[in-house]
Amino acid sequence: MAKPYDPKDFYYRKAKKAGLRARSAFKIDEILRRHRLLGKGQAVLDLGAAPGGFLQILAEAVGETGVAVGVDLEPIRNVGKPWVRTGVVDLLAPDALERIRALHPGRFHLVTSDMAPKTIGVKITDEQRSLELVRMALRVAVETLERGGAFVAKVFMGGEFPALKKEVAARFDEIHVARPQATRESSYEVYLVAKGFRR
Repeated sequence: MAKPYDPKDFYYRKAKKAGLRARSAFKIDEILRRHRLLGKGQAVLDLGAAPGGFLQILAEAVGETGVAVGVDLEPIRNVGKPWVRTGVVDLLAPDALERIRALHPGRFHLVTSDMAPKTIGVKITDEQRSLELVRMALRVAVETLERGGAFVAKVFMGGEFPALKKEVAARFDEIHVARPQATRESSYEVYLVAKGFRR
């Protein structure tokens, strides 16, 4: 039997103790290490970055010689590192790419998305909305990634998942499905990890 949902579980407490803004920081940390996605001096873009859990890890990974850009519909509290740039960007707005390029005019080695829909508890609807967010993130990635770059996006698994995986695989050399240890037992979320972007 699945354990009852505990919003203040082990990873929540561990994140608080480590000064991390969200338990999701452990998820991206594991994915980066396992798939060797990011190194010092590289540029990374985090979509749906608030409150900044992913961004804290990504900023450490690229170091002060790199650039970490985070955008969200709501402002992201300062991470306290000068190489981190954040902005309020609606990815559906016609000027979204322009706003991202104003934060970093070059291309990115990695684009990440931890975006999730506001769930309503109807699995098929929640899945559908999740897929839409991944497709939106993929559109941004296609426009902003450098050749050979990588893409990581959270998705709720469901009936349409194989079709989405195929869409992502069409643009990359390799695709993996990751379920980090910090994922809640009851959750049906996974991360698509795509490497070797073909421009």
